[in-house]
Amino acid sequence: MNILETICENKRKEVARQKEAVPLSYLKDISFEQTRKVISFKQSLLQSKTGIIAEFKRRSPSKGLIHPDANIQKIIAGYEQAGASAISCLTDENFFGGSFSDFSQARSLLTKVPLLRKDFMIDEYQIYQAKVMGADVILLIAACLTLEESLQFSKIAHELGMEVLLEIHNEEELAYIQPEIDVVGINNRNLKTFQTDIQHTIELANQIPSEYVKISESGISEAETVIKLREEGFQGFLMGENFMKTENPAEALTKFITEIARG
Repeated sequence: MNILETICENKRKEVARQKEAVPLSYLKDISFEQTRKVISFKQSLLQSKTGIIAEFKRRSPSKGLIHPDANIQKIIAGYEQAGASAISCLTDENFFGGSFSDFSQARSLLTKVPLLRKDFMIDEYQIYQAKVMGADVILLIAACLTLEESLQFSKIAHELGMEVLLEIHNEEELAYIQPEIDVVGINNRNLKTFQTDIQHTIELANQIPSEYVKISESGISEAETVIKLREEGFQGFLMGENFMKTENPAEALTKFITEIARG
């Protein structure tokens, strides 16, 4: 069993426990009562000068602890002020050190920047959770889902007013790109081996219809990489570790955006 399979198996058990504590019917009732205006993730990327999606995470399976004592309020507010086009917040605790509390705090701080719930979605229950938490967009990882599940979850997200970021890794997963998808992300890191390959990302992107907004995820640390990917048609860049490994992630983001502008 590879790490992705391990994470998904753990997630199924986690969601089963959550369902026992809070029934799906209750979440549905609350989710449809939410009146907060959703901020479009897709439009934010299209209108942005940088396309940087700054991520808040304390650790990862591949790198271990990154920033265990991170002050989410300081970092999230700093990301927005620095000019992030969107912000991603992990809610997986076991493998990434995230929490619902982190997401709640991030939501309370952001007013103009869309917030992505970053987790391993394997059940419709999590889509309603995301709505209740105030997510603007959810992540669906093709490698974790069947095509039918991806379509079903996308439809539910849209019914709830949220957008969908689909993450793919290989040619086989191109089939998951359907009209219900708002943004397509290509993960430069293979979640089964944790190897990164920017060139593979570029080759895969060339097979994605031009009408889809494309973002590049993981393993980006140089402004030159962002500039190169932008020339290849990418409009968003999901980055977490590069900023979170520093003492001041927001300051690191500011410097990175400056480097892009100079390039």
